[in-house]
Amino acid sequence: MASADYNARKAAQVIAYFAIKANAASLPVLKVVKLVYLADRESLARFGFPILEETHVSMPQGPVNSSTYSHINGEQDLESCGWSDFLQARANNEVAAVEGVTTEDLDELSDADIECLDSVWDQFGAMDRWQIRDWTHDRNNVPEWEDPHGSSQPIPLERTLNHLNVDNAEAQAKLINEHRQMDRLFAALHR
Repeated sequence: MASADYNARKAAQVIAYFAIKANAASLPVLKVVKLVYLADRESLARFGFPILEETHVSMPQGPVNSSTYSHINGEQDLESCGWSDFLQARANNEVAAVEGVTTEDLDELSDADIECLDSVWDQFGAMDRWQIRDWTHDRNNVPEWEDPHGSSQPIPLERTLNHLNVDNAEAQAKLINEHRQMDRLFAALHR
């Protein structure tokens, strides 16, 4: 279930951006969820805030952005949240951008977001889904991921920030969580 502060439209644009970068009709779901996670991680390392406001979890295939994964799997209403404006419904374990979507259409993404997405694509875009999955399973690369033994478990924000050597990780995690709470309050006021 997506939280009130989760921006599905922005998440769909992140995935569409990767599909456009790939110049491909579609991308494997496993690769997409790793790219999205790594983009959030890159943004945390560079700017102290993730691109997407959502919980990260350890799953058997590696770290995942939980709300985005839920949307990819069609577990949410994809029409009303803006997701389907940019992405087609998942088919054959692949995700594809809507035909005709260009980078100019991706108005939720800031210059800082694009900088992180480009960096992640430059590092991981050439990897196939199994290579990127294996890379994220290596504790030398993504030490915050812990094998959930067939289940899933939240990855505490503090753990990720500490592993990224973000200054004052606990204070930064608190700031991010306060920001999320304010977003939830504003969202509740506008319902």
